[in-house]
Amino acid sequence: MTDLRGEAGTAAALARLYDVDLIDDPGDLDLYLALAARTGGPILELAAGSGRISVPLARAGYEVTAVDVDPAMLARLRRRIEQTATAEPDVPGRVHLVEGDLVGLDLPGSPRFGLAVLALNSILLLDSRDKQQAALETMARHLAPGGVAVVDVWLPAAHELARYDGRLSLEYARTDPETDLLVTKTASAEHEPTRGHVELTAIYEEGAQGGPVRRWIRRDRLRLLAPDELSGMAEDAGLIVEILAGSYDLEPLVNHDERAILIARTRGRTVPASLL
Repeated sequence: MTDLRGEAGTAAALARLYDVDLIDDPGDLDLYLALAARTGGPILELAAGSGRISVPLARAGYEVTAVDVDPAMLARLRRRIEQTATAEPDVPGRVHLVEGDLVGLDLPGSPRFGLAVLALNSILLLDSRDKQQAALETMARHLAPGGVAVVDVWLPAAHELARYDGRLSLEYARTDPETDLLVTKTASAEHEPTRGHVELTAIYEEGAQGGPVRRWIRRDRLRLLAPDELSGMAEDAGLIVEILAGSYDLEPLVNHDERAILIARTRGRTVPASLL
């Protein structure tokens, strides 16, 4: 994300609005819970954001290390943990927060994890091939022998990219359950085909119906990844690619799929294919 977040109030608002974006469940959590059940913990989540995945994994009984570079996101993750504490007092002790860049990450004590997760297009926010490669290397470096890495990547179709010419479009109008304010999101995307980048601008306007409106702007620069390139990066990081799927239920990737789900493992104890 480019740093329109610099001021703390703006960063906090954009972190909250990110959760509004995800009111519509992407449908990926069951995959991570299933992989956790089959590989065991502990679990490393990179670009963990506000805890949409880390906290449910901790509630399921796993030790989770959640890494994010954005302190505002981690503040929301911490709050989400606290909200579970009364009913589930063991959960806070299972989530370990780390503020830091996933590129070049080396956790103190060199812990090793059974599962490493880089969810929902987070790798695309790393705007160069070198940084994306470094993300796979971070995952490989922190996995135990036979440990599993999973990366989720958006695959825009050619006709979608052709429409990314900077025009504004309405994405949604919905109520933020935290503030009860109406949030309207409009967005613009611009494709740079020679570099494989997409520039995204999101404009959030929020307020009570008929009342004054506050506006927040977020900009992201995505570097698109083809499935073959993602697999190659995993192999270059020393991982063995097990599955390249086109959906969260791990159906094989086919033409026109909108996502690529990479599951790869380190050498060592083999995870049976029936468990992936």
